[in-house]
Amino acid sequence: MPAASTGAVARFAGSTPASADAAASSVPAVPSPASTAPDAPVPPVGEDRRRAPGAPGFRRMSFALFLAGVATFALLYSTQALLPLISADFAVGAGDASWTVSAATGALALFVLPLSALSERFGRRTLMTVSLAVAVAVSLLIPFAPSLEALIALRAVQGAALAGVPASAMAYLAEEVRPRALVAAIGLFVAGNSIGGMSGRVVTGWVAQEWGWRVALGVLGLLAVVSAAAFRALVPAPRHFTPAPLSPRALGRTVRDHLADPLLRRLYAIGALFMTVFGAVYTVIGYRLTEAPFSLPQGVVGSIFLVYLVGTVSSAAAGRLVARLGRRGTLYLAGGTTSAGLLLSLAGSLIPVLAGLVLITAGFFAGHAVASAAVSRTATHGRAQASALYQSAYYLGSSAGSTLGALAFHAGGWAAAVALGLLAVTGVVAITLLGTRAARVEQRVRRDAAVARGGAVRGAVRGGSGQGGVSQGGSGLDGSDRSGSGRSGSGRSRSAVGGSVRAGRAAPVMAARH
Repeated sequence: MPAASTGAVARFAGSTPASADAAASSVPAVPSPASTAPDAPVPPVGEDRRRAPGAPGFRRMSFALFLAGVATFALLYSTQALLPLISADFAVGAGDASWTVSAATGALALFVLPLSALSERFGRRTLMTVSLAVAVAVSLLIPFAPSLEALIALRAVQGAALAGVPASAMAYLAEEVRPRALVAAIGLFVAGNSIGGMSGRVVTGWVAQEWGWRVALGVLGLLAVVSAAAFRALVPAPRHFTPAPLSPRALGRTVRDHLADPLLRRLYAIGALFMTVFGAVYTVIGYRLTEAPFSLPQGVVGSIFLVYLVGTVSSAAAGRLVARLGRRGTLYLAGGTTSAGLLLSLAGSLIPVLAGLVLITAGFFAGHAVASAAVSRTATHGRAQASALYQSAYYLGSSAGSTLGALAFHAGGWAAAVALGLLAVTGVVAITLLGTRAARVEQRVRRDAAVARGGAVRGAVRGGSGQGGVSQGGSGLDGSDRSGSGRSGSGRSRSAVGGSVRAGRAAPVMAARH
């Protein structure tokens, strides 16, 4: 593990903007010689050459990752808006049809960690390119699935292929973007997720209404081919990536290190719980809106997913929210917004239901952007694995939410699905409260250490004065008391100052970790 002093920069999420910027400027990123063009000027010592807003290539890189997010989410959830049609075509219930979503997200969750290890060896850009190429190839086969079982199997292969994109993208941005711009950059990637999820569902909804779900999935596959090709053409070559040899033992150690980190564990759980809500809601909302009292046609149901635009705004604004409210404050706001949306969606008329979906989407994407960015900033080594573990938890939450949401809806209707969502949000709030409590404990420890250091210094000064009195023939009792005080004070001074120095070194890390 790197020393705490070098890891403080990565542990941004709980620090103030000023302290984060100061920390970021104190630990420069030094590019490898291979990443610098031969005729490029030599940068001043200590200059951070990672990309930042306004720097050459930043906008191109951001747009390329945005397109990767669009393709990933459009393909990953391509069948979600079509579940009622798939159920009717194969004569199965919501629980069976929901496996076309759960299989993809579950496979992604299982494969994201091993594929992230490959990205450490072969590069983030290479792995993202191969992953998207395989996923879009499978998307062109899916419309010809002869049975539900075949469809589920192809969706699992597609999800496994897409696993190379999310963790590699987060690690790529963490390496290529300056720390203070990282939340905004990841927020734009997450915004691409929301655009992809929205456009995929809207396009498939209207196409399926006219020509069926198979044609709809074929059209979506062609659009994904275009996005993947544009991503590869635009994404800049990495300048700060250093290949690492493949080592299962080293991978195991890195994973254990990350799972031993209490902050990372909390962030993983938060991502999983937020996605449980989102997966449950959007898996069964189509069934609810096509049934009485709404009875909406498939094209209109697909258009409901236009509320994903709210997610684009809230995820992109996550950096500003963290700057004003802090990470935990933003997570509280995201949880409260999601809960309000769930309750509002219980109404029996369409307008409140749509308003509820807007709030659920805004809260989810804000919480996801904050948690995923905090993971990338917290990990001081093995960033791809740290992000991969987050993605595994996140998509396991999606898979669980899709299946449990469908079962809850079958058993108790929309109210049961809402109850499941509220339970998951309660978990998010409880975990965030745990982090808040831990942060307060650390603040008291640092405050007590500072007080002890001040008392020790005063005691040392008095002790020195008392020893001088004894040498000048002062009162034995008075002199011995002062001398004893001085010795004791000096001992406390060494202990307290040493403890304070250690606490001071750890303080930036502790503050951000909670």
